[in-house]
Amino acid sequence: MRVLGIDPGLATTGFALLENNALLEYGVILTPAKQELPKRLEQIASELNILINKYKPHTAGIEELFFNTNVKTAIAVAQARGVILYVLAKNNIPMASYTPPEVKIAVCGYGKADKSQVQTMVKRLLGLAAIPKPDDAADALAIAICHSTAYKLKSLNV
Repeated sequence: MRVLGIDPGLATTGFALLENNALLEYGVILTPAKQELPKRLEQIASELNILINKYKPHTAGIEELFFNTNVKTAIAVAQARGVILYVLAKNNIPMASYTPPEVKIAVCGYGKADKSQVQTMVKRLLGLAAIPKPDDAADALAIAICHSTAYKLKSLNV
């Protein structure tokens, strides 16, 4: 089973692709801060479509929005997330959303694990030589691991 994990963002969208819990690719989609919003959203959609066409994922996991005190940032992330959801739907990719604590529980067994704990577990679970960078890509890997586990459990009716 090929899983796409996505950590949505306007400036940086993390992505990760796993097949049967083996790493295929991970990285980030970067959009320039000085570019107009519609062009940034179009770029996210375009690059995500390229990844989907290349790897043909069977399913996708995407992080739920986490609202902090910066409403402007939250709205921008929500717009990027909306574009990502549209691209996944347009490509008929079944998807599920996960909150940050759900991802942390799936990867670390503890919903309040810090970023370094999650990154260390991602490294261990995937047998990587180093902690994946940048942080958004590491987060996407954690989301892919979470979704892969949840998808398998759901298929077993657990």
